Amino acid sequence: ISIPTTAEKLDLLVTESWGQLSRVESPEELAHLEKWGMLKAFVEFSLVDLWNAILKRKEIQDAAEGNDHPNLLLPEWAAFSNPETQHQTPDFKLKPVEPPEKYRDVFSQVVLIDRLREVRALVGFTRIDSPGEMADTDEEETLVISPISRKKPGWVPAIEVRGEGIFLQFKEEEILKWLAKSAVKNWDRMFFQAHAEWRKNRMIEKPEANYPGLRYVLLHSFSHALMRQIAMECGYTQASIRERIYSNNPGQSGGPMAGILLYTSAPDSEGTLGGLVSLGEPQNLSRHIEAALESCSLCASDPTCAEHMPGYGASTVHAAACHSCLFSPETSCEKGNRYLDRSVLVATVNHE
Repeated sequence: ISIPTTAEKLDLLVTESWGQLSRVESPEELAHLEKWGMLKAFVEFSLVDLWNAILKRKEIQDAAEGNDHPNLLLPEWAAFSNPETQHQTPDFKLKPVEPPEKYRDVFSQVVLIDRLREVRALVGFTRIDSPGEMADTDEEETLVISPISRKKPGWVPAIEVRGEGIFLQFKEEEILKWLAKSAVKNWDRMFFQAHAEWRKNRMIEKPEANYPGLRYVLLHSFSHALMRQIAMECGYTQASIRERIYSNNPGQSGGPMAGILLYTSAPDSEGTLGGLVSLGEPQNLSRHIEAALESCSLCASDPTCAEHMPGYGASTVHAAACHSCLFSPETSCEKGNRYLDRSVLVATVNHE
């Protein structure tokens, strides 16, 4: 997701035209491009200002190239959790609203994202299982990715899409209070054992590594429940809605995070039509959260679904979750329908 680092018009124009301007090596080359009418978008700026903006952009790019696997979630969390300080551009518009009154003890804020821009790049192919997810790029799962070329490519095919979304930030103190309960700690240990067993069966070194914790299970389960509910009314199919989970414990890089982003996007230049973001208004959101939680309390596959334990059969990393209640299409879920459990949200026929 593109997060603007400035609201300056010149810097934004340089970023949009970077494919052409990145090859400019001197002010003389800029003058040559201007002579041939190739800088019409910059007609209101001098060549000196444009050259300085190009140098600034190159410095930022050089600094970013030193990190092969940056954490993409950190700048997104910083932008969504502090919408008042964020730069607004034609491709990135945020509007904070009050959380639903009924759930103000749970959510610290709700942010409506009227406009966002996402870039999707194809870097390789996998079969059967997806590779490590966004935060797991340093592990062995990424070795199963087949490259798209025999040699290391200098570029990869990519598309840009525009859309909208809803960001919900949970109160950190409430998350910590919930995690401190003894029953939650026991459930956390069972999920950790299922996580390690699942990775061990796939012959991944250090099977105990990269466990997201029960905080992630809570956020992920709530994301799926709400995603399934709003798909009934927002005008988009469930496969068109995607999630991003922001989950960090205190002490981790980037500080504590507890939030979810549900968004949809389309390759059309105008993006989407506002059906999703309108459901984030307090009155609409309250109704959908209530309906999502109510639907989680009973599954069409109960009692079998509710009795499912983490790691049952050593082939899954979920508890009370199935295709009838929490599972989402592969294009929607960032973890392949793993780390899900509706019993962390509501009481089921098997768990309180």
